[in-house]
Amino acid sequence: MIPGKELIFCALGGSGEIGMNVNLYGCHGKWLMVDLGMTFGMNEYPGVDLVFADLEFIEAERENLLGIVLTHAHEDHIGAVPYFAADLGVPLYATPFTAKLVAAKLEEAGILGDVELVVVEDLDRFELGPFGMRYVPLAHSIAEGNALLIDTPYGRIFHTGDWKLDDEPQIGVPATKDELTAIGDEGVLALVCDSTNVFNPAASGSEGEVYEGLLAEVSRYEGRRVLVTTFASNVARLKTLGDVARRTGRQLCVAGRSLDRIIAVAKSCGYLDDFPEIIDAEEAMELPRDDVLIIATGGQGEARAALARIADGNHAIKLEKGDVVLFSSRQIPGNEIPIGRIQNRLAEAGVQVVTDRQSMIHVSGHPGRPELEALYSWIRPEILMPVHGEVRHMKEQAKLGLSCGIPRAVFQKNGDLVRLAPGHPGKFGEARAGRLILDGDIIAPADGEAMVMRRRISYQGVVSVAATLDGKVKVGAIGLPLDEDYEDFVAEAEQDVANALARSRKALPDDRREAVRLAARRAATRWSGKKPQVQVLLFDQDR
Repeated sequence: MIPGKELIFCALGGSGEIGMNVNLYGCHGKWLMVDLGMTFGMNEYPGVDLVFADLEFIEAERENLLGIVLTHAHEDHIGAVPYFAADLGVPLYATPFTAKLVAAKLEEAGILGDVELVVVEDLDRFELGPFGMRYVPLAHSIAEGNALLIDTPYGRIFHTGDWKLDDEPQIGVPATKDELTAIGDEGVLALVCDSTNVFNPAASGSEGEVYEGLLAEVSRYEGRRVLVTTFASNVARLKTLGDVARRTGRQLCVAGRSLDRIIAVAKSCGYLDDFPEIIDAEEAMELPRDDVLIIATGGQGEARAALARIADGNHAIKLEKGDVVLFSSRQIPGNEIPIGRIQNRLAEAGVQVVTDRQSMIHVSGHPGRPELEALYSWIRPEILMPVHGEVRHMKEQAKLGLSCGIPRAVFQKNGDLVRLAPGHPGKFGEARAGRLILDGDIIAPADGEAMVMRRRISYQGVVSVAATLDGKVKVGAIGLPLDEDYEDFVAEAEQDVANALARSRKALPDDRREAVRLAARRAATRWSGKKPQVQVLLFDQDR
């Protein structure tokens, strides 16, 4: 659809879920996209690593799409860029740190020359059609986290991106209370706001507190090797760990390619000028145990990350009984099992595990209730529209905003078309907002036949039948709980299929194939209690 003389909002991802943020603003015939993120595949997508928002709605309107503005460099805000930016064919806008990470992704995908990447220096205001905008720096768990202040013919939008309040951010200079209050004084139509931590009754905490906590924790472990796992993108945390290594007399070792990449980009942007020299794993292992501090990726339990390989003993870095691993990161919902698996392996090896529940070694990058309430009082919007959260988070933030005196709150989820102005704000239609998956090298519908079949196979197993029309049959099965009964099952299934072929001799080929499928499946169900997928290959013996 083409927006008329109105201001429209539509999330294609990130509303009703945490991750995969894709937001659209429509006005006077044009669209603006804010962020183009992804999420990671969970158990419902076997064999899939990356999940994207389905962009069909805006792809149909690409001639009216003006650009993609990126708030910050977390994967759930930029991860889909290398897969869709070239096809959308519009410029990308980003601040320097984000732009360098995006450029690296585009180069790796071989499309750097096909996408226009505009670097917004010094938070300069820029205009795209009916939208005028500037970045407003806010604290977050990555360098250059930004809100967007978007001017439209119908009023201003304050789009927070991911944010928190932090008096000691370690990296960057976020907007002050006075600066945010001045924005509110000029009038804000709608606050489009991060909902992730709305149930947290306390403020998120400061990176300065984490600095003190990590310094105290690392100082405790004389005679022991200490490894800290954290999000690679948290440049403030990396700066803290560099300072902690220096103050505790430890040399710094880094394990994980994403850490190498982030450190290089951060240095090029002037954020880690005094970062200690990094030693390699072999040199680290030759030092006395309390002379090294290791930073490693893998705190979310990723099987191929450095920490998992270290825990398995398959890495150049070795941990011994009495060594310590500090989890300076939050546990992302859905990752509890793989994180627990790694922590159990470490504990079994006699390695001490410390998390943020035991020590002040991590704070969230998202606002708790006190921070939300403070921002409401400074921005004073006419409308609150929660985003970036599951339904329960966004509903709760809407309720909180109304209780704090915001006149209106609009609940929306992926695909809802919301008219913010003119008139009373609210939903007036729906756009397609499905999911796509990266399956091998192919981007495919998340609900496509291949994924549905794979999911069924993962739960029920598969039986394969090769048969000739005159009754010669071979049956095989994978994933059925047959064990020592397997040969007996095969013999009975093959006889059942042969009988089905004999009974259906005069039937059409498709009907004979279905008779074979049912016979094999019924045999499998009798023997295993499962209802497997059945693959039938039916041959004419003369061919």
